[in-house]
Amino acid sequence: MPNTQNIPCSPPEGPAGIGRRLAGPEDLRALRLELSARPRPKRRLWACGGPGCLASGALEVFRAVEAACRAKGLEEGSAGLRADLTGCLGLCERGPLLEIEPEGWLYGGLKPEDAEEIVEETLIGGRLVPRLAADPKHPLKDGIPFYLPQKRLIMARFGRSRPGCLEDYLAAGGYGALELSVTELGPEETFRRVERSGLRGRGGGGFPAGRKWRALKEASGSPRYLIANGDEGDPGAFMNRALMEGDPLSVIEGMTLGAYALGAEEGFVYVRHEYPLSVERLSAAAAAAEAAGLLGEDILGGGFSFRLRIVEGGGAFVCGESTALTASIEGREGQPRVKYVRTTESGLWERPTLLQNVESWANVPLIVKNGPDWFQATGSPGNPGTKVFSLVGKVRRTGLVELPLGTSVGALVNDAGGGVPKGRRFKAVQSGGPSGGCLPESCLDLPLDFDALTAAGAMMGSGGLIVMDDLSCLVDAARYFTAFLSEESCGKCAPCREGLPVLLTVLADLTEGRGRPGDADFLESQARLLGATALCGLGKSAANPVLSTLRHFREEYLEHERGFCRAGHCRGMYLPEVDAGACRACGACQKACPASAIAGRGKEPRRVERGKCVTCGACLAACRFGAARAARPEGGPDAGTA
Repeated sequence: MPNTQNIPCSPPEGPAGIGRRLAGPEDLRALRLELSARPRPKRRLWACGGPGCLASGALEVFRAVEAACRAKGLEEGSAGLRADLTGCLGLCERGPLLEIEPEGWLYGGLKPEDAEEIVEETLIGGRLVPRLAADPKHPLKDGIPFYLPQKRLIMARFGRSRPGCLEDYLAAGGYGALELSVTELGPEETFRRVERSGLRGRGGGGFPAGRKWRALKEASGSPRYLIANGDEGDPGAFMNRALMEGDPLSVIEGMTLGAYALGAEEGFVYVRHEYPLSVERLSAAAAAAEAAGLLGEDILGGGFSFRLRIVEGGGAFVCGESTALTASIEGREGQPRVKYVRTTESGLWERPTLLQNVESWANVPLIVKNGPDWFQATGSPGNPGTKVFSLVGKVRRTGLVELPLGTSVGALVNDAGGGVPKGRRFKAVQSGGPSGGCLPESCLDLPLDFDALTAAGAMMGSGGLIVMDDLSCLVDAARYFTAFLSEESCGKCAPCREGLPVLLTVLADLTEGRGRPGDADFLESQARLLGATALCGLGKSAANPVLSTLRHFREEYLEHERGFCRAGHCRGMYLPEVDAGACRACGACQKACPASAIAGRGKEPRRVERGKCVTCGACLAACRFGAARAARPEGGPDAGTA
């Protein structure tokens, strides 16, 4: 019954393509009418093919559903049933996910052995299986709190179409923007719509896209090149991956519009080395578009040509920086250069080049088709549109969330994410990748926009957010991100090459019990020096984890100088204790302790036998009532609940 030819992606001659070449806009309109006239299945099952669900066994669940359908004598399309893979449904915490239409039920946490019940009860019987609901209180997807604050524009086709399937993309209005440009707007008005929209780059500091477009438009020299940056390397971030794997044609159409408006004839999608499925699906989608006359020579009879190449990245974090990325495409070592000459003037092979993040390109068809006023109606002044965020860490509902820019941090963490786990307290959220910053609880009302986050000592970056609770040590978090950046530094400039290891050595000393008075002041001075003197954007922002945690959590650094970790995270720098008055005698800490260091039975308050304790922190993590706490090693007054 389900067609698995598009797993992990469809070949150009298969379901991804349309089997014909569109000579002009009239052919495109006729095909769209043909597709809309096709009968729709009465019941459809969409299996999430996003990164999280695939990692948790979605493909195995999908194939089990297929086998169960065959066992029931159901073939493809019989009884009005159909099942397909789709893009990321977002609620990764509950994967693998299945969405069932027309009811709108969302099943989650599935296993292959659930397939027979899904087919019998839901696909055939039309009945909900309550135990399989992703949220038992809200079986309908649209009623789940995770989705309520969202506005899905970039992710609108996730759960409504097959990844990279040109038929589905066209049926959902895809290439409507290109048709409008070729038939009515022309290159100049297409350009002006993007310029007037106020779109800001979705991959880093939020540079206005219109200024880049104008710089390329006014640059001299040819040929001109376009690049989509899909080299997503931030820990905990997977927005770009989900977009490239779930709706690659939106990126391709956006780049085609850019080529039409700016006179470029060749483009490149630069994809992270660790994303082979993104490469596969983008390649299949590009081949299908070219076979249909939507890429290549004389696109839609509009008198312009545009060819696209999918390039696998160099496997280095620094290749996400624009000049290092262009060097990598050229086959050279991915090292940044001083930006006294902009990429729009001298980029690929010293020719004018426009580089934007893949999410920025995916916004272009929406802007061109609906107009700049429509785009600016969403978001906040100076920050129009939506942004896709990956929400991970110590939060109840992890996944991909698309929100209007200007939505508060708290709405993302508490409304969509459900807040931190029961019994824990929110402590910080790290925004903007390893070069971003950590924001405290007082920043929950901060708007998620480029300017507000930068002013608070963080950054938007590509949109990754990591939530931390009261068991998270912010000094160790700074150490982790500094270690990552030190490892990924290209080593070209001395401030980054030498400065990051200096910061890392001091941070390691602080988290391993070798802290000294004055370490916090020394870290701050060296971090500021690094940011002021490094060559490229990576080096200039590499000190952000240290500076932001010093700004908002300096007291923790001072405690680490004295050998105490209030979070109970840094081993040997605290002693666990149980507050007898707060203990509920639930025994959770005893069950979690690997050293049998928790004493007490029945309704007795538990206590820690310190001679046995190995300070692993398991008891602190297990306690949901705040009774297990981190005390100072010297037995002094407590510095706070763990």
